[in-house]
Amino acid sequence: MSNIDDLKTAHTALRDRGLSLDLTRGKPSPAQLDLANDLLVLPGAEDYRDAAGTDLRNYGGTDGLPELREIFGDILGIPVAQLLALDVTSLPIMHDFVVNALLHGVPGGTEAWRDVPDVAFLCPVPGYDRHFAICEALGIRMIPVPFVDGSLDLATIRTLAANDSRIKGMWSVPTYANPTGYSYTEAEVRELVSMPTAAPDFRLIWDNAYVVHHLSADEAPVIDVLGLAASAGNADRPIVVASTSKITFAGGGVGFVGASPDNIRWIKLRASVRTIGPDKLNQLRHVRFLKDVDGVRAHMRKHRELLVPKFDAVLAILDARLTDAAQWTVPRGGYFISLEAGEGCASRAIALARDAGIAVTPAGAPYPYGNDPHDSTIRIAPSFPSLDELREAIDGLCTCILLAQAERAATA
Repeated sequence: MSNIDDLKTAHTALRDRGLSLDLTRGKPSPAQLDLANDLLVLPGAEDYRDAAGTDLRNYGGTDGLPELREIFGDILGIPVAQLLALDVTSLPIMHDFVVNALLHGVPGGTEAWRDVPDVAFLCPVPGYDRHFAICEALGIRMIPVPFVDGSLDLATIRTLAANDSRIKGMWSVPTYANPTGYSYTEAEVRELVSMPTAAPDFRLIWDNAYVVHHLSADEAPVIDVLGLAASAGNADRPIVVASTSKITFAGGGVGFVGASPDNIRWIKLRASVRTIGPDKLNQLRHVRFLKDVDGVRAHMRKHRELLVPKFDAVLAILDARLTDAAQWTVPRGGYFISLEAGEGCASRAIALARDAGIAVTPAGAPYPYGNDPHDSTIRIAPSFPSLDELREAIDGLCTCILLAQAERAATA
């Protein structure tokens, strides 16, 4: 099938099937959530004390449960003293960090960020829409910096950060990035933590959301960003966040933040106004369920067994339908595939898919302000649908992409 009339006929047939399929968000599937169902009966009516004998039903313990911090400190490569276990996800931790930086400034700075005219963040793109939503909601200007051949554009990042003191930070998903699946190399991390910045209080918000979410035995290594930053003389630069959101329950997990000792003291001071302690019983049930680092890894292998067939199915259909028509990433981990549909084609393809009952993340979502300058990127989230539904949705999306390309060619 190659001509526009045939593609229009195929799209009409697709629409007439009355589909209702959803590729919009990287949510764990019900089968993945079932893997953690033992949490629902933990820790048990008589189990409410930590290893030190502290009654976790009461106030206090603002740093989070030491036993859980030990497990995830090992996973993240962060000393327990520099890691806090706080909210149920990492998103409110990131939001609160930026809000408090705007209101109060951060260690090493001379002013509250809100007092900086036109305060800005660097945003590698395509990137995570919720990062961008935080900046947009809080009035922080975003500067998109496109990846180049699957790598950070370090030359542009260096130049911008070194010459503009209004640039106070950069969003990063260093392992299996959303939506590309790219992982930073150690050389890239060394450059980010050592590069000169015009703002002395420049921060890397290091969102390690997918650090254990491998799709193959070829696992991306955890890079010690805090250690590298300290060695470079910029210990305060990284703010590392992570969570169990896609390990156990997406709405009932634990969020973590790791940073330099000065940053940790600052975070705890600001958090003391907001909270008198996290949900330590939830943290205890995670300790009882996961047990240790090996327990986390074994649990994530079960996730991988459920996810790999879905990613393989998507990639096989893309190979069969879109070779020579589009480009896409082949991730080693994470939750997404990023597809480039061609100049000016993403919005139309997504609209055609919606008309056929296939919901796809809006075009532009992986870019600040929803503005993809090439209108090309489509984010595919394979995790939630069943395998049969996923195959049907991806095949239909391919038809919509080819039709959008044909329509654009016909009007060129």
